[in-house]
Amino acid sequence: MTSLLLPDALTETLLADARRDGIEKYVVGALITDEGGRVLLLRRRADDFLGGLWELPSGGVEPGERLVDALCREVLEETGLTVTQVTGHAGSFDYASRSGRRTRQFTFALTVRATGPITLTEHDDAAWAEPGDLPAVSDETRALLADRRAR
Repeated sequence: MTSLLLPDALTETLLADARRDGIEKYVVGALITDEGGRVLLLRRRADDFLGGLWELPSGGVEPGERLVDALCREVLEETGLTVTQVTGHAGSFDYASRSGRRTRQFTFALTVRATGPITLTEHDDAAWAEPGDLPAVSDETRALLADRRAR
């Protein structure tokens, strides 16, 4: 993975802002769209934190891990898809994690290379959804996608 996928200056600014705001945990999210503009959503298992909620592929950034590396790792782990390019920062939002830690999700638009069907490891379903007709997603995800459509 290379820093050309995601400019270091951008990630440094995002992380500096998060530290300034007292954020304790970082998460990366992937905004993956198909040719028709539909977005890939994954449904959390019923027995998981926020079970049944649909979300963008996402996951925690490990200590010392670069955002781009976490993004590529999480997309591959959760979907079996390989990130080929990060095309921009789609937005960020804050929430309280399962443990109550102040968490910021940095969401990035990206392109992927599919080598087969989506392979789920942490979720129980995947769907391509129209941004204007979303299933049960968080208010934060709904706002992020609405903001993205308005651009």
